[in-house]
Amino acid sequence: MAAKKTADAWFAEYGESHQNRTNELIHWICVPVIFFSVMGFTWMIPTPESWLELVPWFNWTLVAIVLTSIFYLRLSPALSAGMLFFMALCYSIIVALDIFAPWPVGKICAVAFVVAWLGQFIGHKIEGKKPSFFHDVLFLLIGPAWLMSFVYKKAGMKY
Repeated sequence: MAAKKTADAWFAEYGESHQNRTNELIHWICVPVIFFSVMGFTWMIPTPESWLELVPWFNWTLVAIVLTSIFYLRLSPALSAGMLFFMALCYSIIVALDIFAPWPVGKICAVAFVVAWLGQFIGHKIEGKKPSFFHDVLFLLIGPAWLMSFVYKKAGMKY
């Protein structure tokens, strides 16, 4: 059985294809937007009515948050707290959009998702390196944590 990869090991590997300042800036914008959009997509998954009779607040985004939190908790308990805060913020925005936006959450997230991925691919074209997730799909979860690690460092916090 292989040893569990540490947060620093994941971040070092992820950082190899994120050296260019322009690409990094694009990632600071696009990675959170993509993460948010995926949460919005899970919000749109229908929940059986019989489930809602038992648990009226249930939705698939909450399941995604729990599963993602388990991944981040195993990576770093401290980082998982920051990521949980970020996911709660995203969830709150999705709820607000669902209530107040003139367009469905799914359409808003689809446009944001496409625009953000275009930005990501432009950033990697500038960088001259393929996105990390081409190597390992888990890098789709590492990207947001990598950004959070910089927030922690800037705040003088350990992760």
